[in-house]
Amino acid sequence: MNLPPPGIIWNSLPLPALMLDVNDRVIEINPAAELFLNLSARALKGQALGERLAISAPLEEIFARVRKNRSALFVNDVDLTTGERAPVQCNLQAAPIADDPETVLLLISPREIADRLGRASMVKSAARSAIGMAEMLAHEIKNPLAGIAGAAQLLSMGLSGEDLELTDLIVDETRRIVKLLEQVEQFGNVRPPEMKPVNVHDVLDRARKSAGVGFGAHMLIVEDYDPSLPPTLGDADQLTQVFLNLLKNASEAAKGQGTIRLRTFYDYALRLRRPDGGGQRLPLQVEVIDDGPGIPADLASSIFEPFVSGRENGTGLGLALVSKIISEHNGWVSVESAPGRTLFRISLPVAPKEL
Repeated sequence: MNLPPPGIIWNSLPLPALMLDVNDRVIEINPAAELFLNLSARALKGQALGERLAISAPLEEIFARVRKNRSALFVNDVDLTTGERAPVQCNLQAAPIADDPETVLLLISPREIADRLGRASMVKSAARSAIGMAEMLAHEIKNPLAGIAGAAQLLSMGLSGEDLELTDLIVDETRRIVKLLEQVEQFGNVRPPEMKPVNVHDVLDRARKSAGVGFGAHMLIVEDYDPSLPPTLGDADQLTQVFLNLLKNASEAAKGQGTIRLRTFYDYALRLRRPDGGGQRLPLQVEVIDDGPGIPADLASSIFEPFVSGRENGTGLGLALVSKIISEHNGWVSVESAPGRTLFRISLPVAPKEL
């Protein structure tokens, strides 16, 4: 089999792609990126990426982690603009280049489905419609399921043997479906967060203890906390749900046998850039790290989207809920994954001192 030269492959990539040097300066840009950004290779080469593009994600942090860990990092739903066009919602994938520890490949996946104007809003609208329909169906289906389970329990009173096993199966399966429907309802009914100063470690301990007596009973959960962290501004109950979901995801990935590391630290340099040129510092970092098999490569870029799951019976709502809650807390969530190590990082702002 004769493979085409690397240059032809690079020029034929349908996604906008850039290569960045150790100083995050553009060293290569493919034709798709020139067209999407409306900037020529001549104008971009040698330029620092952050000087020409406004991206609502901490680029320096992303590229540093890719170089350090030699693994790809995915970031969903960021706004990107060159300053001369309306922001476009995109997914980003940053990955190391083989045999080159400093060069990073950045792939941009525009979330576009019609034309540039209004395309991101159409995606959000479609997602909201799908979730709203699922929520309505969940509510309508739960009542007849309760009737089915009740009828099966009544029938089981006069049965034995294989017939009793069948009625027990009906009851068990209806209960399982009800639990799935409750997850759908929970995703659609998340109230706006009640923002107050919150100690991140108190929230983590609450989630850890709950996991330790339930789904994470057979996991080793290791704490690696920075005790000097200041409080964040958030909703303690919703943040507890975030960390419970991440712990459950890690436990299920490891099939209940493995180690989960909870790490907190302060990174003042981490800053989100906004398309309007402003920014926000997110110095409080919380990492949930497991030693499971990792996220399948074909799911990694969409793992935070609703109804995307790597498990056979998964609903795909746990991580979507994490993303939704953290976004409403003005924070940032990212994931790095490779066989034997998956890391979810939550970045949050510091609570103002006057509160």
